[in-house]
Amino acid sequence: MDAVDVVASDFINLTITSSNNEAHSIERRFKKGIQISEFKDKLELLVGCPSNSMQVEIFNKNDDKICQLHDNERVLGSYPIDNGMRAHVTGIHDQTVDESNVEKFELSEEEYAKRTDTVAAFLKEHKLGKYNEEEAKKREEEKLKEREKEEKLISSMKIDDRCEVTVPGNPKRRATIKYIGQTDFKSGCWIGVKYDEPFGKNDGSVSGKRYFECPDKYGGFVRPACVVIGDFPEEDYDLNEEL
Repeated sequence: MDAVDVVASDFINLTITSSNNEAHSIERRFKKGIQISEFKDKLELLVGCPSNSMQVEIFNKNDDKICQLHDNERVLGSYPIDNGMRAHVTGIHDQTVDESNVEKFELSEEEYAKRTDTVAAFLKEHKLGKYNEEEAKKREEEKLKEREKEEKLISSMKIDDRCEVTVPGNPKRRATIKYIGQTDFKSGCWIGVKYDEPFGKNDGSVSGKRYFECPDKYGGFVRPACVVIGDFPEEDYDLNEEL
């Protein structure tokens, strides 16, 4: 089957990052049916890390780790990966080869653009990845909508607001907002809350940096989408009450 006949559902769009250059990210489209070994070979061309020594971890849009691609015989689509997730590559370059006397082959950007046997030429010919203007525009529109939705949520919140927190996989918990803003431990905006019960993970500080004050195990940080502002009075948990 020719590449142009492959339906969109047979592909997945991923953002590629690497420990070699954490400040740089690349968006690429991959076939779901390729083996992980082939996927790593493609990543080697993008990030420069040898495929036989790389480790690939998948993170969702909330930057939570979903899985690690450790089985080279499996296909990419067999892992729980969705469009827009991030594949982070870590590894080491082969330091056993002395490259000081090796003549390096380099192409200028103009020469590279003229070649027809490159990854960029293939993507351009078949209108994939960044060369698919309609798909790129759709992704940007989706990102913009998500940002606007989050900004609207944040603008409705203020310190000491009562709220109900719903984190996927956990029951609803009542809390008080104690922090709104950026953090050092993860990118994006986070809401720091003091739970009514000791079901949190900290005391308002993470990795030695304090964001707000509360007793240990009462503090937590969640995404704005997990928080609902409302009239949620603090319940009276009297552990000494006789039944």
